[in-house]
Amino acid sequence: MDFALSEEARLMAGAVAGLLADSCTTAQLRALLARGDSFDRDRWGRLVAMGLPGALVPEAAGGLGLPPADFAPLAEACGAALLPEPLVEMAGITLPLLAEAGERVLLARALAGEATVALVHPRAPFALHAARAAAVVLVEPSRIRLAPTGALRITPRESLDPFRPIAEVAAAEGAETLAEGTAAAALSARAADRGALWSAAQMLGMGQRCIDLAAAFVQGRHQFGRPVGSFQAVKHHLASAQVRVELARPVLAAASAQSPGAGPATAARIAHAKLACGTAAEAAACAAIQVHGAMGYSWEVDLHFHLKRILALSAAWGTPAELRATVATRIFAAPPGPETLFPEEDARG
Repeated sequence: MDFALSEEARLMAGAVAGLLADSCTTAQLRALLARGDSFDRDRWGRLVAMGLPGALVPEAAGGLGLPPADFAPLAEACGAALLPEPLVEMAGITLPLLAEAGERVLLARALAGEATVALVHPRAPFALHAARAAAVVLVEPSRIRLAPTGALRITPRESLDPFRPIAEVAAAEGAETLAEGTAAAALSARAADRGALWSAAQMLGMGQRCIDLAAAFVQGRHQFGRPVGSFQAVKHHLASAQVRVELARPVLAAASAQSPGAGPATAARIAHAKLACGTAAEAAACAAIQVHGAMGYSWEVDLHFHLKRILALSAAWGTPAELRATVATRIFAAPPGPETLFPEEDARG
């Protein structure tokens, strides 16, 4: 299968990366943090103006209707930039769920940038940016409900990532029911797959960014009259991290070529992608910190922001243990072979 991006997808990914390079620098993020905030309205407005909240929403519902494979590089760019606003979560998970459930009023407001929507799911039990959201989608085992934040009890919880405020949300009586029974189960499965997939993409972006930061640092720092990057031990650390990232890329590409919720084979591929990208990203962050020396652990160096986001995403939308169990379920249900190596496996039944 050809995983190459279309020209349109490459142009959009480049435009998003350029916007974030201009408006989401770590200096700007630190200034945001100093104000005790984690949401920049101007940056969010620029993202909305590009139509990004509706990236995966069908065109008939007012979105861009992008295929999942075209959204992966956008999520990767958001991860690399440490974007604090919940673009990936809304565009990649919550708004597609609203569109599939047939909700149109709140969806239209969200696509226009007039409202944000948070989500609670068994695989992601804490709502992101809930206090700022207009409503919260409550995904439960047998039903999916939608409630305005004013009708909920929202309790902030401590977050590992300072740019990702999380909260516990108490379910509200009288919330609007979007789906029940098998329909709710199908929507929940698709949301779980999307959550794991886009977490993987973000982590891959952060892993590459950590390597890039470390490579720039060791080229500019000198010891014994030579750049630190010229020493073999440093080269080996960064080369090993880069190899992990490169090996994770095709795994993510294969997973993003699937239709979320299509079946156990798709779920296993997405679980594999999150495992591969998470492992690669964590290894890259640790290697980058190590080659920075003692200062790599300091607040002044940006690497800790990446490591915290990587660890936070690693625990969301499926822990490593849960992901391994998903892969094991697929393997033991249908032993792998040459006839089950391609994305058509679920379609063949």
